[in-house]
Amino acid sequence: MRLSCLQENLVRGLSTVGRAVNTRTTLPITQNVLISTDQSQLKLAATNLEIAITTWIGAQVEEEGSITIPARLLTEFINSLPSDRIDIESTAQPKGLALKCASFEANINGTDADDFPPIPTVDSGVVGKFDPKVLREAITHVAFAAATEDSRPVLTGVKVEITGDDFTFAAADGFRLAVFKGKLAEPMPEDISFIIPARAMLEVNRILGSQEELVEFTVTPTKSQALFKLNNVEIVSQLIQGTFPNYAQLIPQSYGTRAIVELGDFLRATRTASIFARDGSGIVRLQMSSDDNGSTGSLQISSRAEELGDNQGEIKAEVEGDDSKIAFNAKYLSEVLDVLGTGNVALETTSPSSPGVLKLVDSDDYIHVVMPMFVQW
Repeated sequence: MRLSCLQENLVRGLSTVGRAVNTRTTLPITQNVLISTDQSQLKLAATNLEIAITTWIGAQVEEEGSITIPARLLTEFINSLPSDRIDIESTAQPKGLALKCASFEANINGTDADDFPPIPTVDSGVVGKFDPKVLREAITHVAFAAATEDSRPVLTGVKVEITGDDFTFAAADGFRLAVFKGKLAEPMPEDISFIIPARAMLEVNRILGSQEELVEFTVTPTKSQALFKLNNVEIVSQLIQGTFPNYAQLIPQSYGTRAIVELGDFLRATRTASIFARDGSGIVRLQMSSDDNGSTGSLQISSRAEELGDNQGEIKAEVEGDDSKIAFNAKYLSEVLDVLGTGNVALETTSPSSPGVLKLVDSDDYIHVVMPMFVQW
């Protein structure tokens, strides 16, 4: 293999596939990146056996070839080089790469490309298309609510349900539930549902960047893998097998108290309360009360750390229903308020021991359910 490419392009390519490189593994070769030539381009690929990311960058290819190189060492070296042309040539003894850029040179040992796990290919299946803006919004609103521990694998994923051109993303970790509804760019030929790892969706979101072209995705007939095609990048993810909880049953259908507040005020007060909540079991207390005529009122947000002190803030609210109180985990409350964007947000509760619901007042696309914390009032 002999080729040359620009340092900035190689940096971008290695950054793209780097997140699929395994950092802790019993299969050391998955800590490598697969480098090969493909139709006069340089192809980079990495996999942790759950997600595989492939990208193509422009290059002047003089001789075809392929090899795998330790990803971390290669990335750190390329990042340290000046913005100039890099000449890359494979070496036979020892097997590896010789790299030259300006006045810098390096030899990095590698292994045969045949030893690298095969990058999955998805050649057939159900194909759909997302508007990238809608897909970004859906992932941002849902993926953070998925579980990070593997004790219940289905909860580490995002449940995707598609009917015609309507789609629903849902994620839950046992303490909260996020559900986002949107439209595909065009209807799919058949209804489909599957569970994809939240980590894979976050990688899709990261690589989406400012892409404007439609994102094409394919789900294999056996629902074992999904492929996302982005600009010069392909992400293949294993799908999670299992039964996702019936999340529709977890969404309260009524409320006893509803408070409408300005999102920016709510987020600021929550962040302030979170400072004290850090040393107080992460608990933020919310109290909703209306004035005498019952239309306007206030939302009081407080927290306390037994040995350090306490904090209390109050913001204006339109309160409907009885006065009520509820306590949430500060992290869960902050994270959902962070993704809601701008506008007025509605907080709906029924009792201090029942789940609370958060959603934007002027949109039915998103609903977030949070389990309460039990506290002494």
